[in-house]
Amino acid sequence: MNMSEFKHFLADDQLSKAQAFTLIELALNIKQSPKQYAQSLAGKSVAMIFEKPSLRTHVSFDMGIAKLGGHALYLGQQNGKLGERERVSDYAKNLSCYADAIVARVFENSAIEGLAEHASVPVINALCDKYHPCQALADFVTLAECFASQNITDLAKVKLAYVGDGNNVSNSLMLMAAVIGVDFTLVCPQAYGPSEEMLVKVQALASKNGSAFTYTSDINDIGTQDAIYTDTWVSMGNEGAEDKAQLLAAFKPYQVNHELMAKAKASVVMHCQPAHLEEEITTELFDDEELSVVFQEAENRMWAQCAVLVSLLTD
Repeated sequence: MNMSEFKHFLADDQLSKAQAFTLIELALNIKQSPKQYAQSLAGKSVAMIFEKPSLRTHVSFDMGIAKLGGHALYLGQQNGKLGERERVSDYAKNLSCYADAIVARVFENSAIEGLAEHASVPVINALCDKYHPCQALADFVTLAECFASQNITDLAKVKLAYVGDGNNVSNSLMLMAAVIGVDFTLVCPQAYGPSEEMLVKVQALASKNGSAFTYTSDINDIGTQDAIYTDTWVSMGNEGAEDKAQLLAAFKPYQVNHELMAKAKASVVMHCQPAHLEEEITTELFDDEELSVVFQEAENRMWAQCAVLVSLLTD
């Protein structure tokens, strides 16, 4: 991987196809042989900014950094929203005095961009309103385990569909799919899809890398898929933003269940969690040990993030 072109991990479309595959392979290697990487971050400290509550992101980064021999410092909501108590630029410059990298889970993408602009150390986007690249990377590590265990390039043959709310998770998934060359189908209710800017970006990347991208609001157009992905219909922090009964009515036809899996001939169902069971996914499917890889994805968050940290902080 050309490290001179890989200074931060902010958004999926900032990776080249080669870099994406390298990160996926590295994550798989670290997962298989963690002892070989046990001192990769020895003597290094990572500052972790969390504006939003977290289970998987906090735990997977903290424990992943420890497995690599590094030290993580959690900076929670007690510090307030970035840019309010002090400028984002000052926050970034101060943390750069102490930390070797900055991990940030924030409300707004502008905060991530501000940190990266002013920090003198690598910045990793652990979630913002626009992207969730650590989740998408973990998801493609999981898909590689499911469909490309013999040859990583087989990953490009996978057909992946996302069903539900167009959000930061679907943005990152379809961007990384387009970068890698994976056929991707996005199914969202009308008025709940991605921005036009995001669609244009994905279509251009898919065309460049030889994959198909389909966007529809008709669940019957899902086609044949290898894996179906869904996420909560109401994003964290927006629970009171709209009448829930109205939202549930709009999304009801988009529930991922055994019937939809059979219709699409899909063998894998994915969810980034936390799940609102019996809304976007049935409990029966979420707990289906043959089809559901939700906890495999959760574990792979740690290994994927370890790959990013090793790539950014070691030669």
